[in-house]
Amino acid sequence: MEVVKVWMADSNVAKFPNSIRTTGLGSCVGVTLYDPVTKVAGMAHVMLPSSTLAKNDEFKSAKYADTALPELLQMVLKEGASKARLVAKMAGGAQMFNFAGGSDTMKIGPRNVEACKEALKKLGIRLIAEDTGGNSGRTVELFTETGVYLIKTASRETREI
Repeated sequence: MEVVKVWMADSNVAKFPNSIRTTGLGSCVGVTLYDPVTKVAGMAHVMLPSSTLAKNDEFKSAKYADTALPELLQMVLKEGASKARLVAKMAGGAQMFNFAGGSDTMKIGPRNVEACKEALKKLGIRLIAEDTGGNSGRTVELFTETGVYLIKTASRETREI
């Protein structure tokens, strides 16, 4: 079994028997799409809620929820997944730092979570499980054999969703 890695502002696809993993989720969100029949999974490591935040020509679609998830959908469909069977799981979206005044602008984690949910809704993909919020970083891995999404944090026990 190989572990397919997903870097920050990146997306990738894994097929059975491999798993797919990303590390360093703070305010970022690790969103997975999984087809339980073909055992094809895709993961995006989303950093920001909207591509309207892009400031230069070096646009990286996997960085933003509104562009990462449509692209991830195309990637898993290309590998044989069926849109009708796809389910989503996600983790991350922590509020890693507290800022004076509590401005919503600085609440990147919660904004990322909401943007990912909205993007999934627009794509018609059901979110079946999530482990979001809090103030701890996460490492996540989805196993294509079972669809189990393993979540590791430094501050609590490992969870499966």
